[in-house]
Amino acid sequence: MTATTTPRLNRAALAAGPPPPARIVHLGVGAFHRSHQAWYTAHAADADRWGIAGFTGRSAAAADRLGPQDGVYTLVTRDHDGDRFELIGSIVGVQPGDRHDRLAAAIAAPRTSVVTLTITEAAYDVTHADLTSPRTALARLLHGLSARRDAGGGPLAVVPCDNLPDNGTRLAGTLRRLAEQAAPDLVSWLDEHVSYVSTSVDRITPRAPADLAEYVAAATGWYDEAPVIAERFSDWVLSGDFPAGRPAWDTAGAQFVPDVEPYEARKLWMLNGAHTALACAGLLRGHRTVDDAIADAECRALVGRYWDECERHLPPQLDLTRYRQDLLARFGNARMDHHLTQIAEDTTTKLRVRVVPVALRELAAGRRADGCAAVVAEWVRAVRAAKVPADGAEGDPLAALSPELASSRTFRETVDSRAGSIG
Repeated sequence: MTATTTPRLNRAALAAGPPPPARIVHLGVGAFHRSHQAWYTAHAADADRWGIAGFTGRSAAAADRLGPQDGVYTLVTRDHDGDRFELIGSIVGVQPGDRHDRLAAAIAAPRTSVVTLTITEAAYDVTHADLTSPRTALARLLHGLSARRDAGGGPLAVVPCDNLPDNGTRLAGTLRRLAEQAAPDLVSWLDEHVSYVSTSVDRITPRAPADLAEYVAAATGWYDEAPVIAERFSDWVLSGDFPAGRPAWDTAGAQFVPDVEPYEARKLWMLNGAHTALACAGLLRGHRTVDDAIADAECRALVGRYWDECERHLPPQLDLTRYRQDLLARFGNARMDHHLTQIAEDTTTKLRVRVVPVALRELAAGRRADGCAAVVAEWVRAVRAAKVPADGAEGDPLAALSPELASSRTFRETVDSRAGSIG
């Protein structure tokens, strides 16, 4: 079945009446947002009261695909024993991210209560914001918040859903610095009206294969230009205030906790850190996907040594033995087809927030951080072999990764012994 023989998916296919009101604005509509935050919103007990006005990131492709479908798309939940197809209708519109005028109007709208973001770790490394012609995600967000202030808008929550430690606090600090530089009169309003919620997010969402739309059409009878694949597992932990209300995400399985840091660290270090390790080591050994890499005894041993070091710096009540077992099962799901090249994007930035914190804790405890050093050595070798992008790691890659690790003779010697001299 193809687009010419199958009806195009649209909101009428939901048979659920009119769309919910747009009370959430999201920046960075991509596959992960659609498999995670949009899925939780669609499954909340009050889903009929919370719609998402979406804006794309660097590419407008999602707007082109989702626009004709009224924001509706298919989530393909892929498990060892088969696929489940589900229509998700929480997104009520998607527009290109560079339409900052429309984004500002959406954030300024009186009924908007929450702004969520999935913009990747690298997008936080900004030092300048031009509010007259905002080009970065955070400049656009700040422009929208300025418009809300100018319209006399009330308080709202901003919820970053990116793989960064203490992402709410980091976002708050970055926006404040940008405002001090671009719009000093906005700073006090931000302090009084914006709540920043820290989160830990988790759901493996691989890049969709080229034939996914045809596969969904054959299985469901509708043609969807924007289907998403995800694993069955999903996790969302949040900590912070929602002064204008929020969806009942807890009824869909989200957790609201006083301190998200332990959950965040477990996920960042053990899942994301292991992914980065597998990308570097797996691509060096000719593997294509995560399940290929984790089946390799050398790659699996590398991850195990690294996890041993992570565990020493996480609270035992997080049930880390079970968590490791679950991760191995998730990594071994061959039907996910999770490509190592996708994970290898922005590797230097990812290592800084995923592996470096563990290495520094190991060194501070008087140990050699051999597991972390082994991961870093695989990265150095992968950069040299052009298996992963250099991302500024030319010359002395350890210095580009972390000044603290670069100054550690012990760590440098350990990496040298595995990767050869790094300077």
